[in-house]
Amino acid sequence: MSQDLHPDRMPQVLLANPRGFCAGVDRAIDIVEHALARFGAPIYVRHEIVHNTYVVNDLKSKGAIFVDELENVPTGGTVVFSAHGVSQAVRAQAQALGLQVFDATCPLVTKVHVEVAKMRRDGLEIVMIGHAGHPEVEGTMGQADGIHLVQTLQDVARLPIALDAPLAYVTQTTLSVDDAAEIVAALRQRFPQVHEPKKQDICYATQNRQDAVKVLTPQVDVLIVVGSPTSSNSNRLREVALRMGKPAYMVDCAADLRPEWLKDARQIGLTAGASAPETLVEQVIARLKQLGAVSVRNVDGAVETVHFPLPRGLVAKTEP
Repeated sequence: MSQDLHPDRMPQVLLANPRGFCAGVDRAIDIVEHALARFGAPIYVRHEIVHNTYVVNDLKSKGAIFVDELENVPTGGTVVFSAHGVSQAVRAQAQALGLQVFDATCPLVTKVHVEVAKMRRDGLEIVMIGHAGHPEVEGTMGQADGIHLVQTLQDVARLPIALDAPLAYVTQTTLSVDDAAEIVAALRQRFPQVHEPKKQDICYATQNRQDAVKVLTPQVDVLIVVGSPTSSNSNRLREVALRMGKPAYMVDCAADLRPEWLKDARQIGLTAGASAPETLVEQVIARLKQLGAVSVRNVDGAVETVHFPLPRGLVAKTEP
């Protein structure tokens, strides 16, 4: 038994379900790997394909080159748009530069883009609930001019929109379900006529992982979330546990674990954001065992069967 944990305890790791990769992340990584297999290295990727350090470094080792601007892609080069989506201006720029594009935008983000286009055609003012600077938010707000970004309840009160204006809202897909609900309630109170998306924009995977943490948190003394600091949905998982009154920490890899987080913990909760691969979870479990955990138990949760197909241009020559 490690001295890092109380010697009279027998710590157990409880695994949240579902956790880790979602269908959109699986598809985005597959697109880059299929493009590398078909066209050879280098394949350029605009922005991190998903927000996970391990995934990005793994694809770099296979020949992917990540760029922030399309000007860094050679004329005629092949570029993959990240899972977060891009603005209409970026799409037009890629066409003007003569780039071959494979779009790894998550289909659930594309759904929001389609909503924005329809709302604008219907003559509605549009509010987006999301985090400033996040690439998904930048991509969605780049689908139409004049979209208002709301991050907090205070932002709702400051919106420069007439109270009787025709108005609609969309949300970032990786928000906290609870935070988004509070802001939507404030929008409804100030603008009773506000139009809602036909189906909520927060994606199934984000909601499922948050729900799993809500089930897990009362059973544990501390929660560890596997995810990179830039991952919105991973940060939200940590926040869910903190709101429920439990200590929670996020780690990019097993080396980030700090033994002092685990002192006196009999039940250690473990989950992973939608962009974190299961191999990182396995490495964290191994480290927890080194620190004294004696068993691992899965906690039942929603079963996910969603699958998004690859673009036809990649499938044709790589799959039978």
